[in-house]
Amino acid sequence: METTIRDLLRDRRKLALPPGDRIPAAVLIPLYCENGDYHVVFIKRTQTVSTHKGQISFPGGSRDPEDADLRETALREAWEEVGLKPGDVEVLGELDDEFTTTSNYVVTPFVGLIPWPHEFTACADEVAEILTVPLAKLLDGSAKRTEVEVVNGRTLPPPLYHHNGYVIWGATALILEKLINIINGGRAAA
Repeated sequence: METTIRDLLRDRRKLALPPGDRIPAAVLIPLYCENGDYHVVFIKRTQTVSTHKGQISFPGGSRDPEDADLRETALREAWEEVGLKPGDVEVLGELDDEFTTTSNYVVTPFVGLIPWPHEFTACADEVAEILTVPLAKLLDGSAKRTEVEVVNGRTLPPPLYHHNGYVIWGATALILEKLINIINGGRAAA
């Protein structure tokens, strides 16, 4: 699977959005393989972070001036938030940039394969929980919802993904949907 994802991401043209007045940021989409099954790692943000309180997201954040590039930002943030050492991540490729509507970021997503088993170390200030979702559940469409939902008084537009009582929405869902479409499109072409 990792070879397929790497090839699919390498062979496509990435849509890079101009940051304008938006804050450059990056996320890592960590994947791991356990007993032949792939999983995607997400975090649930704490209620004490400045933006996206309590939301499900990928590890990531804004670019620091010391970061050589956005890839380094994604790896640094994954190290800080969940204890993924940058040298342990095999970056498979990059997805299209995505805007966030409420926090003014332009987010560059990187897909990375991580070793398994892995002992995550959550940053208590930023990460309330670490959760994983089987990639097969995302690829087969069983987790996707296409109707508007209201969760905790907030109206959430599609796409939405559900897993074990968690709702993945917003920029994270849009990024996830792009990855799913790339993989499913590549499998259909194979």
